[in-house]
Amino acid sequence: MKTKLTKNLETTLYQYCLEQDSYVVEEVSMPDKKGIVDTLSYRQLPNGEIEWRCFELKITKNDFHSKAKLSFIGNYNYFVLTKELFEEVKEEVKEEVPDNIGVLIYRAFDQKSVELSPQTQRAPGFLTIAKKAKYQDLQVDEKYLTSHFIASLFREVDKAKRIEKGLQLYSDDKLFKELKKRSKTGYNVYKPERNLYDRFIEESENDKIAALEEELDARNAEYQALKLKLQSEDSPNMEDLI
Repeated sequence: MKTKLTKNLETTLYQYCLEQDSYVVEEVSMPDKKGIVDTLSYRQLPNGEIEWRCFELKITKNDFHSKAKLSFIGNYNYFVLTKELFEEVKEEVKEEVPDNIGVLIYRAFDQKSVELSPQTQRAPGFLTIAKKAKYQDLQVDEKYLTSHFIASLFREVDKAKRIEKGLQLYSDDKLFKELKKRSKTGYNVYKPERNLYDRFIEESENDKIAALEEELDARNAEYQALKLKLQSEDSPNMEDLI
C-alpha cells in the first residue's frame, strides 16, 4: 500500500510533468526486464523528436539505498526525494548518484498558506531541482517503450472507468455473496452502525419509505387536481365520480 506521502509525491510530480507539456503515467513496466519505473513522462519536442523522462520516488533512507533495480532508461532520469530525506542523504547523493542522474526535492505547501491562497492548489507541494539530469540515449528500443507506455495509460483509463461505473460491473449474485461474507466478519453487536449488513438494511428500508411517500404525494396531487377540475365544472355528483 502506498503511504499518503508517496501519493503526495506522485500527485505533485504528475502536476510538474503536466506543466512541462508532458504526458505522464505511474508504474510502467520496462521492456527487456529493466524493472518498473515509478513515473514515466513522454514529451514531443518542437522538432518532432520524443523526450522520455524517468522518475524514481524515495521517501526513506532504506528505500534510497534499496538494491531494487533502478529503471533509469530514459533520456533524462531523476530521483525524487522529500526535503527531509535529501538533507539526510545529501552526502550519499554526491558520492553514489551517477553524474547523469538528476535529483528533484519535494516540499509540501504550508497548510495555512494553502487556506489563504486565492487559487486552488492542484498539488499538495512543489518540486525544486537539486541536481540537473544530463541527456543520455534511450537504454531500450523506443517502439517497445512506447507500447509499454500506452499499455500503462490504458490501465489507468480502465481503472477510472471501473470506478465511474462502480457496482454496475458486478452481478447481483456476486454482490449478494460479498455482502454475506462481510456480514459474517467483524460484526459489532454494541455498535451496529458500523456493520455493513445493518447499514444496508436500514438504508434500503429508508429508500422504500421515501419511495412510498413520493407515490402518496403524487396520488394526493392527482386527487386535488381532479377535485379542483370537478369543482370548476360545478358538478353536483363530484364525490360519486371520485
